Formats: sequence, structure tokens, C-alpha cells
Amino acid sequence: MIDVTIENFETEVIAASLQTPVLVDFWAPWCGPCRTLGPILEKLEVAYGGRFKLVKIDSDQEQQLAGMFGIRSIPTCVLMSGGQPIDGFTGALPEGQLRAFLDKHLPPAEDSAEANAELPDAEEAAPELDLQAQLEQLQQQVQDKPDDEQARFDYIKLLLELGLEDDAKVAFAPVIDQAKTSQRYAALKSWMDALDAAYAAGDLPDALAALDAQIAAQRRDFEARFRRAQLLLAARQWTASMDELLEILMRDKEWHDGLARKTYVAILDLIEPPRPTVAEGQIPPEDPTVASYRRRLSSVVLS
Repeated sequence: MIDVTIENFETEVIAASLQTPVLVDFWAPWCGPCRTLGPILEKLEVAYGGRFKLVKIDSDQEQQLAGMFGIRSIPTCVLMSGGQPIDGFTGALPEGQLRAFLDKHLPPAEDSAEANAELPDAEEAAPELDLQAQLEQLQQQVQDKPDDEQARFDYIKLLLELGLEDDAKVAFAPVIDQAKTSQRYAALKSWMDALDAAYAAGDLPDALAALDAQIAAQRRDFEARFRRAQLLLAARQWTASMDELLEILMRDKEWHDGLARKTYVAILDLIEPPRPTVAEGQIPPEDPTVASYRRRLSSVVLS
């Protein structure tokens, strides 16, 4: 597995795919499904014995590459061959589906034993990595306790992470009015609004380029800046989206009734991982990215 940046993309992806298929995994450190998918892909790269090459691209750090591929959600994998993308998928697929995807495109192995290797026994697989089981469990919790805000938030968030946006909207419909008073539900609404805006905008790189031109012409074009932040949010480029929102806040904290601040806070709610359990009296550590961007927000708002 190789980490790819804009500097080595031509060599490690384009040129390499002329010799061997290259599977490009777009991910980010905050992405739960990415942490599930990554180890399975690394295992399969070894199991397939050189029939494909795995590379990983951090979509937050390499936004130009993510834009080139039109990445809207992660994890997204793109299979390259002959210098061109030939297929891909989105979401943390189980190992069986990943093998089927690879077998459809890769040249047959001289020794196919690895392709027929047994999947791990159920008791060997960590339950927390089974996203389908998580989804079913959360769905049942919501059905049993429709007013359980935490369960519904976790359920809808996981649906969105898996790209099941229509299902997420169905699950959100009964509580959509509560987004006015619930910070968690407001965060989900901000995410879904951003996804709708991204679909309406069409091709992501073209849309971002057009907005960049508008902003370059008028630095205080807050509408353009906010639309840009929404597109980045829809693409799960969380920190880039917050950076754009900060540009608005530094110039006008109350623009559109505080919309930039509310969206910024929504992103923090979406990316903050569960805090680890600690001994009584101790304070659990905060995620460094979340902590850093909270400080930036406080600095701007209180200035």
C-alpha cells in the first residue's frame, strides 16, 4: 500500500496502471467506514499476490486529486488500468463483494488458491466493524424508541456515510422540525442540504472553479463562499469547508442570521468521534482536529 499525493500521482497511479491495475482508495482519518475498509483492502492486496496495486489518497489533504475524480463521498475506490479509470465503488463493502469486484477486472491468477481462500469465521471478525449489523441495530433502536435522539442521529449519520441518502431522508422526516431546536438534528440537516446543493451544482471541479472565480472577483461574495463551503461539505472535505466558513465569519459574523457559524458548528458535531471512557474525575481527550477548529471558531467569534 502506498500513500499518494499530487507529487507522486503520475508515477504511482497513471504510469503504474499501464503495467498493473491500480486500486485508488480515497479516504480520510475521521471517516469510520474508511477505517473499516482500509485493512480489508490491504489484506486483499497481499492475498491477490501482485494482481493489483493498492494506493491511498487522503481526500482532505489532496483536494485537487479528489476534485479530479469528482469524489463526493468517502470511502470511494477507483480502479485504474491503462492510465484510465475503468470502474469503482463507494462505501465500505464487505470482503466478499470486494473480491467479486476485483475478480471481475483482474487477470486470472496462475494459482487461484488465494481467490478461494475462506473468509474469516464470524467470531473472528470484530462486531464493531460490521457496518450492516450496526445499521440494523440502530434501525431497530429507532423503531423501538422513536424519541431516542442519539440513536436516530447515529442511524442517519451512518446512512449518510454509506451513501444511502434517500434512506437517511426517510429516517429524518419524522424529526425534521426538531432541527430548529436540536443541535444534532441541525447538523444532519446541514449535511443533507449540502448534498442537495452539490447535486444541483453538477460536476464538482467545474462548480468549485466557477465559485473560485466569483470569489476572486469579489472577496465579500458570501453567497459564493457559502456555496463553496457546502460543496466541500458534501464532498466530506470537512476542514476545507470550515476554512471557507471562517472566511465569512472573519468578515461578517452575523451574515444570514449566523448561517456560517451554525454550519461550522454542524460540521464539528458531524466529525467529532465518540470520546473514550476514562476514570471518574478525569476529562477524556478531545479529537485534535475538532479541538483545533473549535479554538479557531472561538478566536473569530470573540474577536
